This record gives sequence, C-alpha cells and structure tokens, in this order.
Amino acid sequence: MAYDLPIDDVMPQVIDALRASGRVVLQAPPGAGKTTRVPLAMLDAGLTAGKIIMLEPRRLAARAAAERMSETLGQEVGQTVGFRVRGASAISAHTRIEVVTEGILTRMLQQDPDLPGVGAVIFDEFHERSLNADLGLALCLEVASALRDDLLLVAMSATLDAAPVATLMAAPIVTSEGRSFPVTPHWLDRPIGTQRFEQAAADLVVHALNTSPGSALVFLPGEGEIRRVESALRDRIPKDCTIAPLFGAMDFKAQRAAIAPAKTGRKIVLATSIAETSLTIEGIQIVVDGGKARRARFDPASGMSRLVTDRVTRAEATQRAGRAGRVSEGTAYKLWTKGEEGALAAFPPAEIEVGDLSSFALELAIWGAQASDLSFVTPPHEGRLAEAQSVLQMLGALDTNARITEHGRALAKLPLHPRLAHMVAKGGRSAPTLAAILAERDPLRGAPVDLSLRMDAVAGKRILGEVNHAALAHIRQEAKRLAQGQNTDGPDTLGVLAALAYPDRVAMRRKGDSPRFVMSGGKGAVMPDGDPMANERLLVATDLDGDPREARIRQAVRLSDADLRATFPEQIGWHDVCTWSRREGRVLTRQQERFGALVLDDRAWSDAGPDEIALAMLDGVRQLGLMPGKAAKLFLARARLMGSDFPDFSDAHLMETLDDWLLPHLSNVRSTADWKGFDLHPALLARMSWDEQQQLAKAAPAHFTTPLGRKLAIDYEGAQPQISLRLQEVFGVTQHPMIAGQPLQITLLSPAQRPVQVTTDLPGFWAGSYADVRKDMRARYPRHPWPEDPTQADPTLRAKPRGT
Repeated sequence: MAYDLPIDDVMPQVIDALRASGRVVLQAPPGAGKTTRVPLAMLDAGLTAGKIIMLEPRRLAARAAAERMSETLGQEVGQTVGFRVRGASAISAHTRIEVVTEGILTRMLQQDPDLPGVGAVIFDEFHERSLNADLGLALCLEVASALRDDLLLVAMSATLDAAPVATLMAAPIVTSEGRSFPVTPHWLDRPIGTQRFEQAAADLVVHALNTSPGSALVFLPGEGEIRRVESALRDRIPKDCTIAPLFGAMDFKAQRAAIAPAKTGRKIVLATSIAETSLTIEGIQIVVDGGKARRARFDPASGMSRLVTDRVTRAEATQRAGRAGRVSEGTAYKLWTKGEEGALAAFPPAEIEVGDLSSFALELAIWGAQASDLSFVTPPHEGRLAEAQSVLQMLGALDTNARITEHGRALAKLPLHPRLAHMVAKGGRSAPTLAAILAERDPLRGAPVDLSLRMDAVAGKRILGEVNHAALAHIRQEAKRLAQGQNTDGPDTLGVLAALAYPDRVAMRRKGDSPRFVMSGGKGAVMPDGDPMANERLLVATDLDGDPREARIRQAVRLSDADLRATFPEQIGWHDVCTWSRREGRVLTRQQERFGALVLDDRAWSDAGPDEIALAMLDGVRQLGLMPGKAAKLFLARARLMGSDFPDFSDAHLMETLDDWLLPHLSNVRSTADWKGFDLHPALLARMSWDEQQQLAKAAPAHFTTPLGRKLAIDYEGAQPQISLRLQEVFGVTQHPMIAGQPLQITLLSPAQRPVQVTTDLPGFWAGSYADVRKDMRARYPRHPWPEDPTQADPTLRAKPRGT
C-alpha cells in the first residue's frame, strides 16, 4: 500500500487506540483517505480474524470505496474487499472487508445479534447522522457490552462534533488535519432576489468557468434542479466542457462515469450532496455551491419521511468548498452573500430529530428494547416515538403492548416504509406498483388528484399533462423489484390497497356544497376546487399538504362503502354516542356506526341514561365555563378568603376537578340554557365537611349583625369584605370587626344614606376624624345625635322629634 495520503500520519494512533480499547472516533477532512485507508490498515495490522464491516450512507459511495480498496490491492471487487447494497452485491468466501449501506447492518444484527464472523464495524461519514447509523451504533454498543466484548467499533467523520460520540462510545478521539490546498471563497454581491434558482446557479457556473481554471463540481439539491441547470448551461459553456449529472437515482454505470476524470477538456459535475463525502472526483478545482440541500423530514402530508429542501449549513458549506482543494489551489463560488452566511445553521439536524420514526420503532420492537434501554447520541423524542408505535399498532405490526408481531417481522424484511410494506404484504398484483408510486415523487405535474392516473401513466397509457419520464422509469424499476416473491392473492382494488396503507386517511365528504372531508383519523381535509373527485362520498387521501387545521388533498383514490366494510370488518361497529355539541349548545344522544372518526350510519338514541348525559354535559361545562349565580358568587368569595388548610375554591382547581364535585349534580342539565339557570351553590357547599362549613360561617360569615341586631349582607366582591351602615348604628363599638383575619371595611353613612367616612379602624376614627365629621354633621342634621364621645353612646337609628 502506498502511504501518500494525509490519514496515514495518524494511522498508528488509530491502530494503537483499537488495540488498547477496541474503539476509536476518527476525525478527518474530506480527501484525507479515511474511507479507503482505515479498513485496509486494520486488516494489515491483524486486529481481528473476523470480517470488517464498513457502513456507507449511499450505494454509490459503498461501491466506489470497495472498488478503490480492491484497486489498491490489485484485485477484483469481491475478493478481499466486497460490497453489499440494495439490489447488488460482490462478495465471496475470501472477502474480509465488506462495504455495506447502513440498513444492511441492522438486518445482520436482527438476524444474528452476536454478529458471527464479524470482528469490526466501521461507521463511515457518521456526521450525516442517519437513523440507520444511529440505531446501528446503539445496537452494536449493546452487543459489544453484552455478547461481544471483542467487537471493534470505529466512528469516522469529516465534520462531526466528536466529543458526544466519543463519550457515548467511551472511545478516544484521533484527529487528522489533512493536507488540503487553499480554497479562495467568493460570495455574491447581493442576494438573487426574484431570479429563478436554476438560472442564478447557471449564471454563477458560467462566471466561475470564465474566471477560474479546472473542472467544476456544482452542488444542487436534487435531480430536477440538476436537469434544469444542465439545460440552462447547454449553449453557454465552452465546447471543451462536458456536463455530467450525478444523483442517487441514476444507475451505477452513469454514476461511475460522472466521477471519472474528464478524458479531454474540462468537466462540470452537477451533483447532489451525494458528492459531499466519501467520493473523490478527479480534476476538480472549482466548487459552485447552490446553498441548498435535501433532507429527510417526517411529512405529516404523506405519513412518511419526505425529502425537503433546506438551506445548507456551515458545516456542509465548508465540506463542499473543501472539494476544490484536493489536488491544487481551488476556488469556491457560493450562491449567497457573505452577510447571509452568518444566518446559516452550524450543523444539519440528525434524522432522529426530524425524520419519521416508524421504521425505527419497528426495529426497536424486533430487538425487544425500549429506546431508553439503548445508548443514542440524540435520544428520540418520546411523543413522536409513541406516534410511530401507534401507526405500527394500527398496521398490526405491534400488539397492544407494543410488542412485535409476526406480521411486523414480515414488514421489516421489505425495503419500504411500514405503511407501504403492509400494503404490499396484504395486497394483490397492483400493490408493488402503487407502493413505488407512493414512495417516490409524483410523476405527473399539475394533474388531478386521482391516483389511478398515476397507475395509468406507469402502465404506459397516454396521460394529458406534464409527465416526468425519469420518475416513471424509476417507479417501474422499483415496482418490478418489489413484486419479486409477492403474494398475489390479496385484494387488488386501488382504493382497498390505499386504505391498507392509510387506514387513518379514509375520508368521508362532509355535508355542504364545498368539497371538505373528515378523515378516519379525525383530521380534516379539503379537495381542490373543481377536481373531478370533489363529490366522492368516500376516498383515501394518500398525499396532503400538511396543513394541521385542514390539509389540502394532493393525491387520493376512490373507495366504495362495500370495499371499506370488507377491508375493515373488525374496526367498524355501532357505538352509543352521548356528546356535547358546541354548535347546537346541547347534549346529543345518537347511535352511530363508525369507522374511526367516520360516521357511516346514524340513528337517534332515545333511552340514554342520566349518567351518560351528565358525563357529556361535563364537556359542555368545560367549554362554557362556570356560571355562578348570586348565592354561589358570595359563597366562593367567602371560601377564597380561607387559608391553605381549607379546600381550594379557585376557578382553575374547580375546573380541573369537575368530575369529583359537579358530576353528581348534573343529571337534569343538558343544554346551555339549563346550565345558565343551574344553581351551583349546593354543589359547591357539598365540597365542604360540616366542620368546615361551621368554620366558614364563623370566620367569613355571610352577614354582619349590627349592635342593634340588624343583619347586613357582607359584600365580598371587592378587594376586602365590606358593609355600609348609618354612623349612629355603631356608637359604642370600640373594637373593629374582623373577617377571616382581616378588618371589615365599613362605609359610614349620614342620616341621608350618603358616605361620610370609609374605615377599617373604627376606634381610630372615633379618636381622630370623628370630631370634624361631628362638627359638619351637627349643623346639617341637628335632630340626630352627635355625642362628643361616641364610644360611650348607645347605638341608635332614631332622631329627635320635630321641634325639640
């Protein structure tokens, strides 16, 4: 082996770390040689007698790495070094290093957890943080801990924040600085604004070719953008330039041609992020970065992961630019301004944070573990994992205790999302084609929502509208592969097949003129105006725009009532429904035949019991809120003055505990009008024991008894309890009345019932401002007593007779 790559400088450290601890985290920039050097160095050092399995995130990278290592050894692929990817493999009895895509390791672990014959597992490009890589590492760590303490583990990355991974693995970090050449960055002077992305990218490519030497690697988000930029460049580049597209859906022969060096002149490689890592493309001195990347995100619209277009992160931009400095000084042109660069995220999100967890949850169930039982760099979100398990239970892949079923094991063997795998496993001859259509991008642009049109296009029938022929070819290829070994005895109607994959998306048209639907999972959906399927009573919505309130249907297929009943006989049944209707403001009692949230038939339920009605009315109370009358308001005000040892009568606590205190009193309440007239006082009083009621009556009485024996209602609605009475009625009172530990606010009135003083300290009033009040009041009301010392006078409401 010729030791002329940067990684060779740290290879002794890598080997020493593996000998010492059996694990290592290797950081090395793109082009350092880690992918092709590390497995061969481990083999040469004799670290293990077993196979070395190396994981790659993409099929092209796996095959290219195997070919490069075989070339280094002077052998054909499949001898010492081989590969296994979906749809292709090259291995033999002599193979010691196997390069595989990430999902294959999971299958190996599930079949034989102790990995017989395997001595080491290398996770290449771990910084991409795919679900399969995260799960594979977690499973390998458990296997190494419980079954195979001799299993060597290596995580390799170009941009990864290595510390968390090293901590998880309990492994040392080895860093290779690499030996890349300087790369000069260029940014736009101003944002592209309203200019089409593809046109702006093509303009930047032309500018780069005219100002810098060498071949160019252009990063674009996907095949569609690659094709459009290719078209925009055709008549604008020098004649000696060759354009080579490079994306994952291409066949391997075309991918190899794209990464091969140009035979003559210069080369323009239009690539997705497939070219960021693991691949070396000869002769590249120019990088043009479109600033976008496609990532797998969970898409509520499809119920599965979809590729979405995001802005590139700083780590990705750095890695892309570095491709220009592999062989000589290079130049990186960026389709954004220098000011915009500061807004870029540092790293792309891990798939475990944003992707669909259904397949992940299925693998966990097969392994027989909870996510908390395993070690992850980023643990999955508990709520989203529970949602994924709910989907699997709906498909019959998990039982009610979230344990794997035999059907679930069968689904895991199919290279599909569990929804589509369930459809293929249960469906007839059309299921593989439909699964391929639903798993890929829509091959018809601007077509009506009817899914049967897509099936016709795949079958070669003439379809009006814009057809993506490349997408159709890929769908046909996938359908053919999925059909191998398929059971063809299942149902073959498109509506039934779609319902098998999406039992929660069976939709029924709502009453009314607008084409609005309710789905069996409980969510709403709306059909585009004027679509031919707008008046269908039942359909299955296979693709939605993701609006959480009312999603727009983008693809759907008709479903007959008979097919629905034949497909889900156990899920359809009659239910007694006693529920609160916000729209009608009353309790409704019906008997309904239901499939999930869909009401297939509806009848009156005349003999609903009082308990059912009371429970339904409780939901009405939660919507309407408490409506205390005068007596209840007074009671609540008094009770809320009591201390923390007393029952809690706050509105929040009362609403939280409605079931405990209000439910027994609601038997004759079934409408908004009934509730408004309902007296809450007895129900509230019943929350107290007899002793508590006596404490309340003593500490916060409903009435104040004056020295003359009159009972005055205490007003508790203000900041503190208060009463109003004639000043003469409290003559002789030398101690201020207290209510629940605080002074009673007293408004003293003149003989004409007008306020003359507000006080919470009656003795202080007598000793202070009473003299001024007496002086003023004697002249105005001479027939009424105004003694100099009111504390010694008797209370009275009488006046002197006239003329005395």
